[in-house]
Amino acid sequence: MVEDEGLNQAEVRFCLRCGASLVTQEKFGAVRPICPRCGWIYFPDLKVAAAALVFKDGQVLLVQRVNHPAQGLWTLPAGFVDSGEDPAKAAERECLEETGLVVHVTGLIDVVSGREHEHGADIVIAYRAELLGGELVPGDDAGAARFYPVTDLPPLAFKATRQILQAT
Repeated sequence: MVEDEGLNQAEVRFCLRCGASLVTQEKFGAVRPICPRCGWIYFPDLKVAAAALVFKDGQVLLVQRVNHPAQGLWTLPAGFVDSGEDPAKAAERECLEETGLVVHVTGLIDVVSGREHEHGADIVIAYRAELLGGELVPGDDAGAARFYPVTDLPPLAFKATRQILQAT
């Protein structure tokens, strides 16, 4: 099966159903890879990420990226939503994986659209979350995890991060 991670339409060359070579045709308002044998059409799936906005003593939780793009810059704990996963639960899971902190989502802050880099999300769903426990230890793809005063933030990685922080 073809993974959609970083895959664009030009890279989809064979039908997932019957294995035939695909052709491109105008279909449903766009040029898409289509199977001339069985009629299968490739529709790229949106990549959705979920972020947790967590405050403690008036400071916001941020993680430092260890991967490109924006390596070394800071962002909210966030990551991709798995197929079938509740986005709010994904935000809680990602926060735990990246910071060691257990949080509970308490509300929706914003939905940000627009992919900022080749391997990024098309949509970021940002949630406010309350801190329940755990020990602040960076993990997964975070090199560091810290609470920062909102008036003295480190260099931020993404436009979506800045937009979410401004919405609070």
